[in-house]
Amino acid sequence: MEMLLSNGPEHRSVPERFIFPPEKRPGKEAASSVSLPVIDLRGGELHGDGHGEIVEQIVEAGKEFGFFQVINHGVADQVLDEMMAVAEEFFKIPIEDKAAYYSEDTSKNNRLFASTMYGKDGTYYWRDCLKLACYPVEETIHEWPEKPSNLKEVLAKFIVEARGVAMKLLKLICEGLGLKEDYFDGDLTGGQVLINVNYYAPCPDPSLTLGLPPHCDRNVITLLLPGTVSGLQIMHKGSWIGVESIRSALVVNFGHQLEIITNGLLKSVEHRAVTNSVASRTSIATFVMPAMDSRIEPAQSLIDERNPLLYKSFLFKDFLKIYNDASARRESVLEAFMIKN
Repeated sequence: MEMLLSNGPEHRSVPERFIFPPEKRPGKEAASSVSLPVIDLRGGELHGDGHGEIVEQIVEAGKEFGFFQVINHGVADQVLDEMMAVAEEFFKIPIEDKAAYYSEDTSKNNRLFASTMYGKDGTYYWRDCLKLACYPVEETIHEWPEKPSNLKEVLAKFIVEARGVAMKLLKLICEGLGLKEDYFDGDLTGGQVLINVNYYAPCPDPSLTLGLPPHCDRNVITLLLPGTVSGLQIMHKGSWIGVESIRSALVVNFGHQLEIITNGLLKSVEHRAVTNSVASRTSIATFVMPAMDSRIEPAQSLIDERNPLLYKSFLFKDFLKIYNDASARRESVLEAFMIKN
């Protein structure tokens, strides 16, 4: 508990345990000026105005960036604002109220934790995190924190709507790639829906540490409510792109499973969180997961002479072990599942 940045005094220098080796520090380099695509989902309903253009934009963004932002996605501003407000409030409650949720057991789906070791080198990153299993709501809500008093009500509404956006996007992706509309229904999205509520305290020297190290997500698709303070960066053509928040937008990125299922057509891209010396930052990531026993493999209809089979077939639970052993780094993870010619 003493490691929680949200309850400690403001640091005047970066404690030794958070200082990364020089080759892994973010440094003071400027992020690339390239901007993420912003896709307006208004008209995304079947046969709506601009539907075909929206499908094309999503697929192209997935091929080029693996990330994009969506606006007019159907989640009301009030729902987003209330979710961010209750997330920020959680990290302000007294430490004694947080104690019941705190755990260093990484196997637990519902826990509050402080930092995490970066790989195997013993360095910690600059983040507090509340992790919760959230779906189906009626099966998970009893495990959610009792404080703030409105957290359960707000999260229950948010998670249903956020998952709905994710499933809508997957259907649009299916259309764009020529897959059956319901391809991702069932086991491929039938696992847990997890959220990470991330808190990044002001950092006295952002050049020495990271909020999150470079990684790719282990799931199918992720939706991020980024907050008003920037900090997310994605890798694009060898440079880090800083993602600037847009009012009411959700940031979408593809996990390893979507890249593998699409046989590499869509990309799971490394991203990281940098810190801020002036302001704290809160972000909320929603992860749509496959069922543990689901079989992951490239869709047969996406394999032909021009697009030969790239990945082996495997169970999702087996993927997770390798993902964790590889500290979530993209090349190390995918290499274990690629077919070697």
